[in-house]
Order: sequence, then C-alpha cells, then structure tokens
Amino acid sequence: MEAVIVNDLVKTYDKGRKRAVNKVSFSVNKSEIFGLIGPDGAGKTSIFRILTTLLLPDSGTVKINGLDVIKDFKILRKSIGYMPGRFSLYEDLTVHENLTFFATLFNTTLSENYAIIKEIYVQIEPFKDRRAGKLSGGMKQKLALCCALIHKPDILFLDEPTTGVDPVSRKEFWEMLKRLKEQYITIIVSTPYMDEANLCDRIALLQEGNILSIDTPKNIINSYPNELFAIKADQMHQLLLVLKKYSQRNESYAFGEFAHFTFSGSSDPEHLKEYLINNGLKEVQIKRAAVTIEDSFINLMA
Repeated sequence: MEAVIVNDLVKTYDKGRKRAVNKVSFSVNKSEIFGLIGPDGAGKTSIFRILTTLLLPDSGTVKINGLDVIKDFKILRKSIGYMPGRFSLYEDLTVHENLTFFATLFNTTLSENYAIIKEIYVQIEPFKDRRAGKLSGGMKQKLALCCALIHKPDILFLDEPTTGVDPVSRKEFWEMLKRLKEQYITIIVSTPYMDEANLCDRIALLQEGNILSIDTPKNIINSYPNELFAIKADQMHQLLLVLKKYSQRNESYAFGEFAHFTFSGSSDPEHLKEYLINNGLKEVQIKRAAVTIEDSFINLMA
C-alpha cells in the first residue's frame, strides 16, 4: 500500500527562472526505506520541504496517507516526523529539555512515547543535562532523530541526516533506521552519498530537479548497459587525459585510485593497454570492475 504519492511536482525560484523540481513523480510504499539520491542542487531539499508541508509547490500534487499536503497540512503535521539537514534544535537547551519541548508541541510526553525512542535515547541519556550545542555531531544526530520521533509519526522524513557525521556514526544511524522500519514506520531519506543508496529498499536518482531512474539499488546496478573496466597507471591525471582521446572510448572518469572506463564498441582491453603504454604511461593495469550506484548515476547523466 502506498504511503506517499507524488505526481508531476514542480517548484521554481527566482520568479520562475530557476526550476528546482521538474515534474517529479514517485510513490513510496508503507514501511519502506525510500531514498532520494543526488548531489547538492539536485532538488532533494525542495522536495522534502514540500512533502513536509513547509513549502508550496508551483504545481503538481502530493498525498500522504491519502491526505493532501496543501489542504490537509494541519492534520498531516501530526503524523509526520521531519529531521532537516542542518541541526535545528535549541542549542541552549539541554538534551532532556529539547525532547520535552518537542513532546509538548505534539501534546504528548517523553514517558508516553518512550518505547519508540528508547533504543536511540539510551545512547544519549548519559548526556541528558548537557546543552545540545555542546554535543558531538553523532550525538546531535541522535537527539534530532529522537525529537522527530517523539510524537510517534507514521512517516519519517530525513534530509541528508548523515552529512558531516563520522563513518561510525553513519553506520550506527542506518542500523537504527532499519530497526525503525521494523516498527512499521515509513522512512524517506535524502543523501548525496551514493554508498548509502544500497541501504534503501528503493531509490530515486535525482539530477537538476529531474528523476533519472526509480528502482531497487540492485535493479539499477543490473541495468548498467556496458562492461566496466578499472584502469590504473603511474600518472592518474595523464591517464584521464589520454583515455579521453582513445577512439573507442564511451565514458571514462576518476573513481578512487582507478579510472573507470567503458568501450563504445567491442571491449578490447589489450589494445587499450598497448595504446596507453605507447602514450607514455607506465605500470598500466586493466581489470573488470563491479558496477556501483555511482557508475549507474554517471551513465544515466550522460
């Protein structure tokens, strides 16, 4: 059953001159982790602010649990939780005071809905009397998530929740999301990190306000149309320049310590290796590479 239905959503800025969201349509199933994946400026935050009733669209419709985000915004705000990208809690209040404040806004109490946040809250409870502004990035993240959950929402919106957080805290955060899903909470998360896409049930790849693809991460990777190669040489910058001039090149780009490469015709890695050596590159290595979400994203943008 669908918890969220977005149809032909459009949002522009600067008197219509900049289109941030361009006729975006997607749906999210109940108890699903759905990811909006894309770089900064892709339109993720604009979509989130519309879905959470904080921003009016220019056109299009959004229904959440059958309710319209414009007509029924007062009712919807009681059933959704929102964690914005920037830490937006009161930094001069303590952990406990922030939680109590947000619980009061929704006419509930910390004790009444403690069960839903217990697993997260016990990690920050030793610091309950510390001011929020003095918490580490990971602890701020956990506090913000608790505040978004304190009124027991049906749907949780998380806008780039792991940006600026260390790798260990990122991993812990996604483990918490999986456990929240087990409590039948629908989760919509945006992130610029391609590796986090694999942690979602389904994803929408976004670029400049347009959806490039919607599917499971596995299906998107499996739909990659070419044989992918990873190439390494003694000079990465020179390698990328020489690859661009190769007559049978389809795509090439830096990917960690390698360059990822696809042929425009039949794959011929031996001929490519000979070409690279003849152009002054040394220690040339060419091997087949496993396709990632990032490779699929780059291919869809081409």
